[in-house]
Amino acid sequence: MQQIITAMKQTLVIISLILSSVASICAQESKNEINFAAEEQKQAALENTYKFFVTYRIQAGYMQEWQHSKNNNYPDLYLYGPQIGATFDFNLPYNFTLQTGFIYGLTYGVTNQHWKNMSKYTYEEQIVNHRILSHQFIIPVYVTYNIAVWRKLSIVFYTGPQLALGLAQNDYLKHNLNDETKKFLVDSNVKTDPYERYTSGELIRPNIQYSVGAAVQWDRYRLQGGYNFGLNNLIKQNNNINQHMWNWSWNVVFTYAF
Repeated sequence: MQQIITAMKQTLVIISLILSSVASICAQESKNEINFAAEEQKQAALENTYKFFVTYRIQAGYMQEWQHSKNNNYPDLYLYGPQIGATFDFNLPYNFTLQTGFIYGLTYGVTNQHWKNMSKYTYEEQIVNHRILSHQFIIPVYVTYNIAVWRKLSIVFYTGPQLALGLAQNDYLKHNLNDETKKFLVDSNVKTDPYERYTSGELIRPNIQYSVGAAVQWDRYRLQGGYNFGLNNLIKQNNNINQHMWNWSWNVVFTYAF
């Protein structure tokens, strides 16, 4: 009997030692899991921490402008052409960026303007042909928001003002005006000979626009398009004549980030 009791005691001691070892191992594994989870949370927090940096981009694209007016002296006109430039994206928290830069635009447009024949001796239609070549310097100030879609693919939305500063806008006029009609137009302060629209005092250079658009981005490459709403009247008010012209535009641009 004494031997049985001794054997049972020895068995209980062995079982206790085994249970203690198992408990110790489980506790160590649990502690390791907690430490690993804490490290993952720490790493995620570091990844989500805001870091300031600047992304540099070069771009090239196509733009179309629409000059529209409420006065017959200035016919509605579409201008088309390329634009090139460089932009800078300043990183902001929560996937936002502030974008600005310098863009050059060159556009060209043609339109015919019809006038009443003022001559009593001929019935030929009086036409003034406008061929306008425009140079401008554009400074955007956009806020952009980036949405990750899949791997390196993302969608970008942007909005904000931009300043389109007119450098030159030449109107290479041609016409078939008779003397009577030409005199009438000259007396009405309507140009009939080629001239530059800024230096002549006809237009003001700053065109303040508000822009909205979106883009598809893959890695460093971005294809974007947007519309620019002209906000201010471009015609200088002379002789108390109430005249208005606005310049709206849209563009499609391809950009590459460094």
